Amino acid sequence: MRRKLFRTLRRILGVYLPLAAFLVFALFPFYWMAISSFKSNPELYNLRANRLWIQHPTLEQFRELFAKTEVLRWLFNSFFVSFLTAFISMAFGVMAGYALARLKFPGAQAFGLATFITYLVPTTLIFIPLARVVQSLGLANSIWALVVTYPTFLIPFCTWMLIAYFKSIPKDMEECAMIDGCSRIGAMIRIVLPMAIPGVVFSAMFSFTLSWNEFVYALTFISSTAEKTMSVAVPTELIRGDAYFWGELMAASLLGSVPVALLYSFFMDYFVSGLTAGALKG
Repeated sequence: MRRKLFRTLRRILGVYLPLAAFLVFALFPFYWMAISSFKSNPELYNLRANRLWIQHPTLEQFRELFAKTEVLRWLFNSFFVSFLTAFISMAFGVMAGYALARLKFPGAQAFGLATFITYLVPTTLIFIPLARVVQSLGLANSIWALVVTYPTFLIPFCTWMLIAYFKSIPKDMEECAMIDGCSRIGAMIRIVLPMAIPGVVFSAMFSFTLSWNEFVYALTFISSTAEKTMSVAVPTELIRGDAYFWGELMAASLLGSVPVALLYSFFMDYFVSGLTAGALKG
């Protein structure tokens, strides 16, 4: 009996208590953001009001946000840029990752290492030369500038992640398909890609998230309000000088967080499978 009680107590103190503390630490900012977005301005700025709860829930902040800003346009821009850049990056990343993982050619290992080093280069070091490229292409102050520049760091990331995942897939099935008459491309499409779906979904989700949250390029290349994405529009359009519109800021931040949260909720199984398989078998 004592031993069972000791095990239970050790599990609570060693597992559940630290886990609960971590969850409170990680989720409290989102909780604060959510309750602040449903408070009225008098309650939000009242120092004597209960800070951790909503006394009179209201949609006032959302009505003000939709009436006074172009938040729907910002959401559309974020979706458009993130989806298109993730698609482009995955198309090139799958081909490059498969070639580096399966094909033997001179310089393959060095090229794979160079791809990884390219991903490690901070975006703040290359946004100035990329700005010159954007200007020369006539894409300044347009969301197409982001579509052109985001793959510069997304393709190396997708390629490096998929190299590890493709290497975890046995070559025997692919070779059997080629013996039965499949070409190299046919074997890749019919055999390898269906088995690599978790890794592909994992890379696509990460690419989408990186594009959705990217700030430096979006701030540098776009100045027009209608062309901004959520990551830039929220801090630049809802903070004017020293005036912080906290209710609208929290409401916009909540709207910008929900799509990514839903994405990870629907594809969590693929995300975990792709993360562990690529990390452990690559």
